[in-house]
Amino acid sequence: MYENYAAYKGWRFRVVEYHTTDIGGVRGAIVSISGHQVNRYMKYEGGVHRVQRVPKTERSGRMHTSTMTVAILPQPKKIEIKIDKKDLRIETFKASGAGGQHVNTTDSAVRIVHLPTGVSVECQQDRSQIRNRQLAMEILQVRLYNLTLQRHVKTERSLRKDQIGLAERSDKIRTYNFRDNRITDHRAGITVHHLDGFLDGEQELDDMIDSLLEMDQQNRLRCLIEDFRESKSGMAFS
Repeated sequence: MYENYAAYKGWRFRVVEYHTTDIGGVRGAIVSISGHQVNRYMKYEGGVHRVQRVPKTERSGRMHTSTMTVAILPQPKKIEIKIDKKDLRIETFKASGAGGQHVNTTDSAVRIVHLPTGVSVECQQDRSQIRNRQLAMEILQVRLYNLTLQRHVKTERSLRKDQIGLAERSDKIRTYNFRDNRITDHRAGITVHHLDGFLDGEQELDDMIDSLLEMDQQNRLRCLIEDFRESKSGMAFS
């Protein structure tokens, strides 16, 4: 869905890491999306996405529920992240596949640990150790940036939390119900009855994100107006 959405918006989409389960599912993935105003739109996709469906192996027709957490981490720009080589522990090991089987006879996989924070990154996506080291450093830089950003947000944000942009990741943001052919976004209260079209990641997903963006701007404006009124009220009694 997001790969199609990136193509729809004219962005560049690149898979950095992709991990499957033993039964063929996706355990996790890291992708890089770059282009004009990527974070402006993609930040609303961060959170818990709930999937409700009846698997083909389910004989009784019982609905199964699963979740996938999406984390949107902006690339380092405004906050400068300096990584000192002496603060890194770099290890190499043989890349492994499903079930722990080694798929490479050389130590091409790379693990980098940032000692001051304890943040650890592994990369075995490429056959080249040099390339895996570069990708691991990119991921490490993004994670350290996000860690720093969270600290900034925690110290600077006001008592009012942004209902969308700063929502906790544990919040369920959207439900994909395959049996009812329905997608419901719980933040904006929007329901769309065209699951296949939505998962194509083009106009329907873009319309949903536009609605969230507009809702976000209205919330921010309302907070500014309330803050202004409170400041005026405080001045009247001072």
